[in-house]
Amino acid sequence: MSETRATAPVFPPGRYGRRRDGRRRLLAPVIFALVIAVVALFLAVRLYQQYGNPHYDAQIVRWTEATEKQITIDFTVRVPAGGTADCDLRARDYAGTEVGRQTVTVRAAGDATTIAASEVLPTTAKAFVGEVLRCRAVD
Repeated sequence: MSETRATAPVFPPGRYGRRRDGRRRLLAPVIFALVIAVVALFLAVRLYQQYGNPHYDAQIVRWTEATEKQITIDFTVRVPAGGTADCDLRARDYAGTEVGRQTVTVRAAGDATTIAASEVLPTTAKAFVGEVLRCRAVD
């Protein structure tokens, strides 16, 4: 039985460029990945606080009485018990152009978690649709 020893190959100097050692340099990519993860986490928390609070959920019930000067929007808002919410209302015409916008404050009676509200939104032209854009906690 013959025995062979594995040895590293020997290359002529200068022929194949500079040889690298076998270690990989992972410090820079790891730091870069951590920075990206922290930034993504910060943005996710910030956007959730701004747009995704499930405690203030609005549902449009209907819009009625659309005239050249106003539209009545009926909606419900889910809030924490006894909570108060600021809701952004918008009216658009048939072409989709915004013809009215208003922020209203709605309050729950007692410990209620659902608020039924009806608001008259002034418009600059005849509205085709009324919307509740979002509701958020009162600052």
